[in-house]
Amino acid sequence: MNSKIPFLKVAALAFLFASTSCGQEDSLNLVKNGHSDFVIVTDENASETLSLAAAELQKYIETISAVRIPVSKGDINDGKKPVIRIESLNDQSHKIEIKAEGKNLVIRGGTEQGTLYAVYEFLEQYLNCKWYAPGAEEIPSSEIISLSGNLNYAYTPEIETRTVHSRLFYDNPGFAARHKVTPESFPYYVPTARVHTFHRFVPEEKYYKEHPEYFALRGGKRLPTQLCLTNPDVMRIVKDSVASFFEQYPDSKVISVSQNDNQQYCEDENCKRIDEKEGGPTGTMIHFVNEIAAEFPDKVISTLAYQYTRKPSKTPPAENVMITLCSIECDRSGPIEEKCEEFAADLKGWNQISDRIRIWDYTTQFTNFLAPFPNIHTLQPNVKFFRDHSAKWVFEQHSNNPSELFELRSYVTAKLLWEPDRDIEELITEFTDGYYGAAGPFVKMYVDQIHQEIENDEDFFLFLYGDPSQAFASFLSKDLLQGYDDIFNQAEAAVGNDAELLSRVKRARIGVDYAILEAGRKGISEKYSLAINNGTGQKSVNPFVIDKLDNFSSTTRQGNIVLMNEMGYTVDEYVTNYRMALKVALKPNKAIGKAVVLHTKPKKYANEDPQVLTDGSLGGNSFYSNWLGFEGNDMEAVIDLGENQEVESVSTAFLQVTNHVVFFPTAVEYSYSNDNKTFTTLGRIENDSPLTKKSKVNEISYFDLKFEKVKARYIKIVALSMKEPPYWHHAAGTPSWIFADEVIIN
Repeated sequence: MNSKIPFLKVAALAFLFASTSCGQEDSLNLVKNGHSDFVIVTDENASETLSLAAAELQKYIETISAVRIPVSKGDINDGKKPVIRIESLNDQSHKIEIKAEGKNLVIRGGTEQGTLYAVYEFLEQYLNCKWYAPGAEEIPSSEIISLSGNLNYAYTPEIETRTVHSRLFYDNPGFAARHKVTPESFPYYVPTARVHTFHRFVPEEKYYKEHPEYFALRGGKRLPTQLCLTNPDVMRIVKDSVASFFEQYPDSKVISVSQNDNQQYCEDENCKRIDEKEGGPTGTMIHFVNEIAAEFPDKVISTLAYQYTRKPSKTPPAENVMITLCSIECDRSGPIEEKCEEFAADLKGWNQISDRIRIWDYTTQFTNFLAPFPNIHTLQPNVKFFRDHSAKWVFEQHSNNPSELFELRSYVTAKLLWEPDRDIEELITEFTDGYYGAAGPFVKMYVDQIHQEIENDEDFFLFLYGDPSQAFASFLSKDLLQGYDDIFNQAEAAVGNDAELLSRVKRARIGVDYAILEAGRKGISEKYSLAINNGTGQKSVNPFVIDKLDNFSSTTRQGNIVLMNEMGYTVDEYVTNYRMALKVALKPNKAIGKAVVLHTKPKKYANEDPQVLTDGSLGGNSFYSNWLGFEGNDMEAVIDLGENQEVESVSTAFLQVTNHVVFFPTAVEYSYSNDNKTFTTLGRIENDSPLTKKSKVNEISYFDLKFEKVKARYIKIVALSMKEPPYWHHAAGTPSWIFADEVIIN
């Protein structure tokens, strides 16, 4: 986008004149008639940050007015010229001030970084500059820059450390500074010990074989899932490790001493005794980190209040212990106070015993970055709730990688962290109109409608680990998908002659396109299906779906959008697998619609319906998407073809999502029968990629078997489960899953 936007000129001029409230003689006329008497002044020994603040102010005033105000280090004019003074209060507060002092303008912050923030606040609030995304800014054009002589603005953000987990900020520190958020995910932390650190301090590879007692007791067996926090040797090792990390990174102020990412905490007698006294397993954690904190009184020890440690302990954290409270379980369809009352109660409880609280909140669907995830209406009430309960540090974990409405979400979240009481509707409109140009009203229409639809469905649980398929009877119904698609068609038409705006709109619609592709995989209607009957009795690929897939592939490639989810499943893999699904959908299949009898019991997913295996719908990369799940047991299914038929091949699809304890079967055995009593073996397919620490996290595999033709009515499929993960897996000691989908018999 051009740095000067002509259509904003009139509005900008009106704004600038309106800021002069006391008549022209009482004004600070920074620029008038192509000229300025002002000098931008910094301290003679100004730091790099203060010099940058002065340079940024100079640059944007020149962009607005074509007048370059000189920058001076020190008052070289002895008060003869009015100045814009850029300075730091150096009181380490988070306050910013923008004030008229006599004929001068003063812009300052409690810190040097705060002064830079104050300059950007001045440019945005008083000169109407907007920064929507890196390389996309709106800067007005005006020959006059005039401010009220009574200008006296001061603001102290109540959330002091603000992080939005978005590469728009991490890859562009200047853009982060303009939005007053951190340019990294864990500022001040030891970079190699930021979260889930037990395995770093006491690695299983080094200690487990000779010292299993260092690790958690689970079901009578020591497993390296978590540490035994009452073992004195573990305390000694962790203290030594923490000391070593701080020696490596002496400038770091914070280190995380926190549980691994699983719920398999220690249950030996010593740990259990403390936990019972403290009201839960948070007890041993707080006792442990308090002792670590005592060893490092000039540092901050961060620990997690996460899953099994989320509830407050009776013993308060030490003064230099920071509680990082995580909201991972919450329903995102509404504000936390309404939809996640237990988490809200936990925050209030921690607030009573600690004044050092860091919130780790979640704002995207980690299993489907590109899926529609209508939670934008919850961002403001959640941020205000955190603010109101003394959270001085908020980390909003978005996807980091590009996701649905990525630029909008990054912008809105950053603005709310700085000023939680902003008018959210005004903020969204500001962005959609500014970033999408003439298509803005249509993008806003889509945002409004999909959020209204989920608010209408009070029973829908919007989960971080969900899938679009869960919403096909709700805010992603076939009729609504058609409506969303029509809105984006109008949006594209509105900016069709502007290549840059068109590319932004295409990225904005990618969530709808992805949902339509998944609806096609599910086959929710004739329009949304992978294959159609071409009128000759033969099936052909649905051209509507092919068009959507091609657009999806093109838009992601041009937008450098490479990941589908947090498990590392790539867009290229998704597109390749989808094209494979199109081929599978065209295959003749004697099993389609045939009755399935299960001899082992499924659990939870796909409504536990055995017919999922022969319904013609194909599972995607998420375990919610049409997969039949078996927890801790094998899958044994018999398909009744209805009559004896000649068959020569059988294929079954299986899903693997290793971090969610979903693994491929160790082997799949196929057999046939004509009486459903005596079965003859057809063959056995071994898993040629056994699970290892380096196994691909997220993928689909087809266990195919070809054989000499036989006549069969019944086909039996036995998929052998690992039953539980290996000892080194984070979920060791719990049941593992297998997930199966479409069976193809020919």
